[in-house]
Amino acid sequence: MTSLAYAADTAAQAPNPLAGFLPMILIFVIFYFLLIRPQQKKAKEQQQFLNNLKKGDEVVSSGGLHGKITGLTDNVVTLEIAENIRVKVSRQYILSPAAGGAVSKSEGSTGG
Repeated sequence: MTSLAYAADTAAQAPNPLAGFLPMILIFVIFYFLLIRPQQKKAKEQQQFLNNLKKGDEVVSSGGLHGKITGLTDNVVTLEIAENIRVKVSRQYILSPAAGGAVSKSEGSTGG
């Protein structure tokens, strides 16, 4: 009989409410360190890059245009993509600095 009383006593105890939220808290922490934090860091670096643009920098736009900055305003960047050919691009669509600068004529040939 006493074993039945012990069984009834353990069944009457309520589960810890924190134990139900623990998996959700753990998932949020994982998402924060794997997704949210790196994305915020990358966005901050991109904003800093856009703020530090200056004339003469060679950049790549999100549309794939490679050019040299010839003019800047708060919202618009003027790129020279070829000699005397300039296009205006919204500042937010500048992705990164150009990797290799101007493309040389010898890059396209295989030169045997």
